[in-house]
Amino acid sequence: MKSQATAFLDAQQVAYRTHAFEYVEGGGTKHSSQALGVDEHQVVKTLVFEDEGKRPLLVLMHGDRRVSTRQLARQLARKSVAACAPEVAQRHTGYLVGGTSPFGTRKPLPVACERSITTLERLYINGGGRGFLVSMTPAELVRVLSPTLVDCAAE
Repeated sequence: MKSQATAFLDAQQVAYRTHAFEYVEGGGTKHSSQALGVDEHQVVKTLVFEDEGKRPLLVLMHGDRRVSTRQLARQLARKSVAACAPEVAQRHTGYLVGGTSPFGTRKPLPVACERSITTLERLYINGGGRGFLVSMTPAELVRVLSPTLVDCAAE
């Protein structure tokens, strides 16, 4: 499958593999990890947040964790951060919710990445469509996104 995200990855010469599976509405990372036979901790969610000034940012988080918005805001020196409504997230990224990738967004957005993601051997992240993940090493993700590393995972 080709997408805005894979076009971006190809242009950046990223070594990645594609993984398609049957998308289930609301299935999230639990479904995708089961469909691909990988640990949900290796599946990385791409979440769209806005700060107090309505400035968007992407947050990359383990599939089996949630974001502590208090810790995230503090580490990014923002007053507050909150998840966007689906239609706002789509406007910022150009992707449908459930198919949001940090690669090839409509406009460049700042990216915050949970620090422990960089310690994974391999990660699985949305490839720009529902039911479509790409896998790569964390080093490749860091190389092309230059994310701010944060510690904001919560159980």
